[in-house]
Amino acid sequence: MSEIVVQTSDGVLSITINRPDKKNALTAAMYGAMADALDAGEADAAVRAIVIAGAPGAFTAGNDLQDFLNNPPQGDNSPVFRFLRGISTASKPLVAAVTGVAVGVGSTMLLHCDLVYAAESAKFSFPFVNLALVPEAASSLLLPRMVGYHKAAEMILLGEPFDAAAALACGIANAVCPDDRVVETAMATAHKLAAKPPTSLRLSKQLMKQAQNDVAGQMAAEGVHFKAQLTSAEAREAMTAFFEKRPPKFG
Repeated sequence: MSEIVVQTSDGVLSITINRPDKKNALTAAMYGAMADALDAGEADAAVRAIVIAGAPGAFTAGNDLQDFLNNPPQGDNSPVFRFLRGISTASKPLVAAVTGVAVGVGSTMLLHCDLVYAAESAKFSFPFVNLALVPEAASSLLLPRMVGYHKAAEMILLGEPFDAAAALACGIANAVCPDDRVVETAMATAHKLAAKPPTSLRLSKQLMKQAQNDVAGQMAAEGVHFKAQLTSAEAREAMTAFFEKRPPKFG
């Protein structure tokens, strides 16, 4: 079965990350498939809302580090940047269903979603600094706006996991659901959205997002530093320590 499963039903496009043996860690090929699905959903007038979910047990553990090191993003048209551009510019409502871990991009992509439903098991984290990297997906802009600077600093600079209740309290999630109902809840909400007048829906989203019109610039600035940090001595040590299951040493 494909590692990215795309289905359309009654005006709702669903994108499911389906690599459960790796906690749905994302490879360049998976980013490309998700970017293609988002592009197709934007172009298809029959699609009124989009749901993003993970195979049971995890939303996504973030980037597959080995694949990421072997296939680092080289330019604006690399799969990861195509996906980030697609999710940040989507005109149709995006609904996320989060079960289990949502690491790195698994959390930053939620900042671009319009509605987020978290399972009781959900664990969020922004571990960029711990990997000697910097935030991406304009999260250095959007997260402080959403949760306040001090809470965002705690999440990004410490990079420690937090649970579904904390995500709900700070506004990252709309609701917390039992694990076996989170996808059902997200799909039911997407079908409600799909039944609404589509032009009004898109324009309303556009008007709310206009205040974030510097997202593309922030994403580009992050990308410059992210690519530079990928080749740094700090990042080599952080990722070597990760694979060797030991604490990194940044002497």
